[in-house]
Amino acid sequence: MKLDLLLPTSLSEIPLSRYQNFIKTKEASNDDEFIAQKMIQIFCGIDLKDVGKIKMKHLNELITHFTNVFSEKPKLIRQFKIKDIEFGFIPKLDEITFGEYVDLENHLQNWKTYHKAMAVMYRPIAERHKDKYTIVDYEPNQDMQELMRFAPLDVAISSSVFFWTIAQELLQLTIRYLQKELTMMMDSSSTAKEKTLEGRGDGIIASMQSLKEICASSMKLANTDLLNVSPISPLKSKKTKSKQTNLNNK
Repeated sequence: MKLDLLLPTSLSEIPLSRYQNFIKTKEASNDDEFIAQKMIQIFCGIDLKDVGKIKMKHLNELITHFTNVFSEKPKLIRQFKIKDIEFGFIPKLDEITFGEYVDLENHLQNWKTYHKAMAVMYRPIAERHKDKYTIVDYEPNQDMQELMRFAPLDVAISSSVFFWTIAQELLQLTIRYLQKELTMMMDSSSTAKEKTLEGRGDGIIASMQSLKEICASSMKLANTDLLNVSPISPLKSKKTKSKQTNLNNK
């Protein structure tokens, strides 16, 4: 049987929503073969029953193809279009509002909510002058959040890596500053001030530990293997499909 596949050749050809569906599948199933089939179904836009008709060698070729596609390391993409709307990345991050900061913090850590983070980071371009532009003011908008599910995946991935890099740099700078402060306090402490300084030192140590934990947590999204699907062996025994029945196979 001949199948017509719309085979994406780059991350820019895959909408964020399809990757979110793939992540949902991976979290709901522990069957590697089923996940591989769902990957083909989701990214190629065919029925799951048709995936089962693909020859094993061709299925593994598709898995290898998508592994290569997801190995891309896109740099920050500042402008892109969805339909006729041109979106621009926040021009000046140091001038973001408290509302933008809170929503970014809430939605950046999980691919399930990443379309909501995208609606904060990228907004319609209001005015343009040569290479510079302004974007519309931020207001939480469900329609705009849903529209961002159609954003190209290379835009989403590049922005996640960008924010992760900034977060790591800021956290490391803060940790080094706290370590320096703690060292100076301990070196200059005297018997009369010992208890007070010990209390402050304990506070700084606790802050350092908290920052390190935040640092480790923020690595999860950017450092995750975006695909992590292995080729299938014809001799591989079937795994338990305990969660598979909860998925919509369409």
